[in-house]
Amino acid sequence: MNKSDVFIIGLMSGTSLDGIDLVYVRFDKESYQDFSILHSKTVSYSEEWKTTLQDAIHSSSDDLRGLDINYGKLLGEEICAFIDEFQIENIDFIASHGHTVLHQPENGITLQVGDGQTIANATRQKVICDFRTQDVNLGGQGAPLVPIGDELLFSDYDYCLNLGGFSNISFHEGGKRIAYDICPVNIVLNKYAKELGFEYDDKGMIAAKGTYLMQLESDLRALEYYEQQPPKSLGLEWVQKEIFPRLESSKRKPEDLLRTFTDHVAWAIAKVLPKNAKVLVTGGGAFNEYLINKVQQEKEVALIVPGHQLINFKEALIFAFLGLLKSEGKINCLSSVTGASKDHSSGEVFYPKK
Repeated sequence: MNKSDVFIIGLMSGTSLDGIDLVYVRFDKESYQDFSILHSKTVSYSEEWKTTLQDAIHSSSDDLRGLDINYGKLLGEEICAFIDEFQIENIDFIASHGHTVLHQPENGITLQVGDGQTIANATRQKVICDFRTQDVNLGGQGAPLVPIGDELLFSDYDYCLNLGGFSNISFHEGGKRIAYDICPVNIVLNKYAKELGFEYDDKGMIAAKGTYLMQLESDLRALEYYEQQPPKSLGLEWVQKEIFPRLESSKRKPEDLLRTFTDHVAWAIAKVLPKNAKVLVTGGGAFNEYLINKVQQEKEVALIVPGHQLINFKEALIFAFLGLLKSEGKINCLSSVTGASKDHSSGEVFYPKK
């Protein structure tokens, strides 16, 4: 073990509600690209927790405070179980993204539940969390936050593309990092897969058999968001307002909606990638073979899909890294990405109380 090694547990819960991603990571503080994911696990949500987190957007402020504490207790329990399962002894701190239940940066609002003090008390460990609020308070979008990790850990690629609840992209241009949300992905696809009795559209096989609805996709392409310049980001609220009503009003079968929306995602992604770009693809959507092939039909690009561990746990890994940067007082939020008034070191630090 190097003296410069640091050991972190990182947590991420995405908008697609696949579950809580946990990683135990080693970083060399003197050479950040020297890192390894030592252990990783995804803990699925119970149906009750899925419903609670989906419906939280409609909760009162008192209910949200209760959810913040209760979800913090859940995270604390799952972290303790993770530590026990893998017999982890050496932990410098825990870095938790929490779960986003409100994201309205234009109104100065973003909320990721999972109270840091509750997690610290449950695990008896230092906790760094709440990485988005400070950025929104500085006039930023509070998202995306992963690009600082793309910049410092994955600079071998021209672009980093994440296919989760939303697709987002990150790249270096004009001496600075640019990143933004492209379009929704699994937050939409999973809804229609579930209507057919599946958790998700495995490899895009349902979409591949559906019928393409040209008029519906034409309407989707005309959405104002696609013409906006970054910084920009998306949330569940936007999907509920702009996407679901258009899909539902078509009155078509779920498999046709899956086909049409997957084709739409491929169009939106291909639109922002230049020809021959070298692209690292991670997130659950990287397993959607129909989608990956469709992007490559739309544009001649090299989409590089890594091993399962990096596909599934890249975001949890990078939130561990954001915690590391915060712990060292280094910048982990880029104004060129979020639109905040300045680069800054974001996150709140909590220590266990007796």
